[in-house]
Amino acid sequence: MKRKELLIIIPAYNEGSNIRKVLTDLKQFSDWADILVINDASTDSTNWIVKEMQYPMISQLFNMGYGCALQTGYKWAIRRNYQYVIQMDGDGQHDVSNIPRLFEKLKEKDEDGRYPDIVLGARFMKDSADFSVSFLKKIVYSMFRFVIRKITGNHISDPTTGLQGLNRKAFLYYSKYNHFDDKYPDANMLTLMMLIRFRVVEIPAVMHQRQEGKSMHSGLKPLWYMLRVCYSILIVLFQVKVLKMDMGVGLKSADKI
Repeated sequence: MKRKELLIIIPAYNEGSNIRKVLTDLKQFSDWADILVINDASTDSTNWIVKEMQYPMISQLFNMGYGCALQTGYKWAIRRNYQYVIQMDGDGQHDVSNIPRLFEKLKEKDEDGRYPDIVLGARFMKDSADFSVSFLKKIVYSMFRFVIRKITGNHISDPTTGLQGLNRKAFLYYSKYNHFDDKYPDANMLTLMMLIRFRVVEIPAVMHQRQEGKSMHSGLKPLWYMLRVCYSILIVLFQVKVLKMDMGVGLKSADKI
């Protein structure tokens, strides 16, 4: 039996009301993609639903945070020799119709013959499906776009999207100690990856509003989130621009990272 190239990673914390539908919708890709749920110490029925549906799952002993759950998935993908990873949320916001398009884009060369290292499924591109956000989140997203453009020279329309495809080189880098934010790996990680010459591109995505459960960015949490990510971006700038850490590593092959 031919080994599958693609692993779909789903970090999940208390998604008992959503995870069954997400996994059911993903069954159509089982011939060419494997699925892994990272249960971040959920206290609801998430664990039992995934077990009942017989999907591979890693259960954290403690609630470690969104970034830590993702990094656990990256390490799993490296050890099992996957070539591509697509990460999506377990709350049903990321329509599974995005999966084939992300995978196809990861295998598409640009005019210079380079493949993307990271493909973002974006909510705010011209051809993206309509997706409304609160006024406070609009401010946060606009600020991140501005910061990324000023630092890297690149325009990213959706700097906080959790729907991403990564090639082996990118998730190998992320899997290593101190290379990934354990809580909010968003605009800070994109800034880092572009500064050290990984290729990041976007495609329009179809996303839905959360129907059940509670978002980790609800209420006034976006303010704390914005401050923490901004602080992380300052650290990234110091590491790359002053200490010259990992400069140009994105241009190397995966076996040299």
